[in-house]
Amino acid sequence: MAAHTTREEYRELARLADRLLAKAKDRQHLAVLLDELDPAIQVELLCSDLLNAHQVFVYAFREEPDCLARERMELEPASALTRGITISEYDLAKMIFSYKDGEGTLTLTEGGSHIATFRGRTAYRDISTFLAESF
Repeated sequence: MAAHTTREEYRELARLADRLLAKAKDRQHLAVLLDELDPAIQVELLCSDLLNAHQVFVYAFREEPDCLARERMELEPASALTRGITISEYDLAKMIFSYKDGEGTLTLTEGGSHIATFRGRTAYRDISTFLAESF
C-alpha cells in the first residue's frame, strides 16, 4: 500500500482490481480495461500487490513473454517491479523487468554490467531482436 493511501482507499482499490480481473476475458483485455482508468488509479494498481508482474508486463508491452518468464512473473507482485525482477537468463546475461513512472523497462545485464536497456511499448520486441542478433 502506498504511503499516501488510506486503508479505505486501498480496500476500494482492491475491490476495483477484483472487478477488473473478473471482467477481463484474458490479459490483453485486462490491459484494455486498465487503459480506461483514471491515470492516478491506474498507477496505483500497476504498482500494487493487487496485480502480478505478468499482468503488468502484458499491460506495458501488449505481448506475452516466453513460458518460463511468464511463470516467474506470475509469482511476483507488481510492487516488486519498482526495483526490478529477473525474468529470463541467457548464458550469463539476465533480463530484468521493471515498471516505473508509467513505463515498462527491460534491462539486460551480464555479471553485474549493463549491456542494454529498452523502454516503452516495443521494448520486448526490441530486446528479443537484440538477443537474437547478439547471443
